[in-house]
Amino acid sequence: MADYDVIVIGAGLGGITTGALCAKNGFRTLILEQSDLIGGCCSTYERDGYKFDVGASIVEILHPMEKVFELLGKRREDYIDLIPCDPIYSFITEDGRKFSYPTDIDETTKIIESIAPEDVEGWKKFSNMGLKMIDEMMEAVMLSPLNSIPEAMAVGMKNPQVLKFMPTLLRTHQGVVRKFYKNPVIQSSVAFQSYFAGAPPEIGSGIFGFIALSEHLGIYYPRGGMIGIPKGIADAGQEFGLEIRLNSKVERILVENRTAIGVELEDGTQIRSRMVVSNINAKVAYLKMIGPDHLPSWAVKAMDSYRISMPCPMIYVGLDCKPDLDAHHTVVTGSIDAMNKVWNDFYTKGIIPKTAMSLICWPTEADPSLAPEGHHILNFLCNAPAPYAPLGDNWDRLKESYKEDAIKELETYVLPDVRDHITIMDISTPLDFERRLLSPQGSIYGLFSDITSLALLRPHPRSRAIKNFYLTGSSTHLGGGVPTTLASGVITNGYIMKDHG
Repeated sequence: MADYDVIVIGAGLGGITTGALCAKNGFRTLILEQSDLIGGCCSTYERDGYKFDVGASIVEILHPMEKVFELLGKRREDYIDLIPCDPIYSFITEDGRKFSYPTDIDETTKIIESIAPEDVEGWKKFSNMGLKMIDEMMEAVMLSPLNSIPEAMAVGMKNPQVLKFMPTLLRTHQGVVRKFYKNPVIQSSVAFQSYFAGAPPEIGSGIFGFIALSEHLGIYYPRGGMIGIPKGIADAGQEFGLEIRLNSKVERILVENRTAIGVELEDGTQIRSRMVVSNINAKVAYLKMIGPDHLPSWAVKAMDSYRISMPCPMIYVGLDCKPDLDAHHTVVTGSIDAMNKVWNDFYTKGIIPKTAMSLICWPTEADPSLAPEGHHILNFLCNAPAPYAPLGDNWDRLKESYKEDAIKELETYVLPDVRDHITIMDISTPLDFERRLLSPQGSIYGLFSDITSLALLRPHPRSRAIKNFYLTGSSTHLGGGVPTTLASGVITNGYIMKDHG
């Protein structure tokens, strides 16, 4: 006799979404989370009166979130209060130039014209085509299952307008950027988002080249911190009986006759269920929690072939004054070639770069309640990307020197006397992320994402190797990120309903 209909391993966005929708559809649903916080990388923790976001810093492309609440029969605004952020980004170039992109398309056109008049026409072509593409493809691609050739063909037949955008989507991120822009400053201002998907511009998928454009439809920060998104969905799910247990680590997935029948916790407790959903890294779920003995040889080889996504060290800073910033996000970045060089000559060789992209997030600009009165918070990605295992060294030893590098970066670009105003400073290294979130090698996007590892080329939400086993989150569909992991939860729930509804 099963204890639950559905057990979800992990309370990240994909797991919370899948679990809430399963509960809404009448399934007895339990989410097991190994840590004491929900949300995974989209979460917030408190220290000394400051509320720091673990990783994710904003949400754009609201359609998947609105779809989740539509399926729950609820109003999103009753559960998640989103604060608009404008400008989208401020930029600081290598030569010290500063400018910002507002959400308004026409105002952004003026900014581009002031920097690179030769790129105005390219921007207009890109934005006109891209906005139409985003509108027409949102439901077709973001929220549709694309995990087999027949499914992909069905989406194409149902949405023939999507096919005209395929040549663009099959380009690399760098290819998309250089197709429309000539000026290196403008190119770099729309190329760094490739790292949001965990890859450099020269190999990142062209799909992510449109993240910059989608943000002109609005970027938002949830009041109370990024944890507000998973909390809002969890609150709605709990109204349908969703159960969430924190500090409950799943050690293995119980399998009989290649069918998932429940889980075993770290303390040996076994909980039976009709279905198991994994919101953790797919390689961990298959190769460790299920194990090769329960898998066909092709599945073992397939899972072993996937690469882990890049890690991302994060610096968390509390200040007793207002920083000299203009936007929720400030990007210190170099050229596209510099972004590629950091990946090829540093990251892949296990070396921590001294230059590349730095991203400074200022959440108290949107929500002052995150810090004591008159104080501010910076969540800071410094000199990214940085490797999980630094060559000839280790992150525990490097923490203090990495903090020092971050302070120097802030002194240069944000506040010359920042040392006198820091009241608290934390760091999460790739090793810390691995320990805290149990993400292998500190990976923040599950599996590596390029044009060869998206949609039907990624692990399927409905397992082909184990019956009644499903996956959600950053290892599936379109990879990591707030909108994509929310969408993965919708898609996974759709498979469950098709099989068991």
